[in-house]
Amino acid sequence: MKRRTLLQTLAIASVFPLLSACWRTPVVGEAASPIGTLKKSNKEWRELLSPKAYQILFEEATERPESSNLVYEDREGTFICAACYLPLFNSTHKYESWTGWPSFTQPIPGHVATKIDFKMIKPRVEYHCARCGGHQGHVFCDGPPPRGERWCNNGIALKFVPKNEPLPALRS
Repeated sequence: MKRRTLLQTLAIASVFPLLSACWRTPVVGEAASPIGTLKKSNKEWRELLSPKAYQILFEEATERPESSNLVYEDREGTFICAACYLPLFNSTHKYESWTGWPSFTQPIPGHVATKIDFKMIKPRVEYHCARCGGHQGHVFCDGPPPRGERWCNNGIALKFVPKNEPLPALRS
């Protein structure tokens, strides 16, 4: 085998681990919210959110692990987008992943949109609120059965509404 052929084969083979099960169709490109979209300027979002929340939701930053009290939230209720208040996760799908961020086995169908993120070189599935586009976190393939997914969320990108309280009106 020629040296060039060997190097080409190794380069092609190195791509296969990137095509993991996390890339299966149900996760990537999930349908957008039937509720519609909310468009605001960066200035409008900055006026509504704290600087850290704006940075995470609209500049796609990541908070430090263990920095959110929502990691330990175990009451029944709904986790909503901190920007537009769209419900994103039911508490029945929250679990302790020991990662330092709130983790869920699945979102509310149609309430998140996904895309591929290459910021860490290896591609990851990133997800956003389907209504306002606020960055929430990433999906990993190390979650519990039956889906095997861990929807790892920035706590500051969420608000928690206990079961016995009404959900706030969606922001307009």
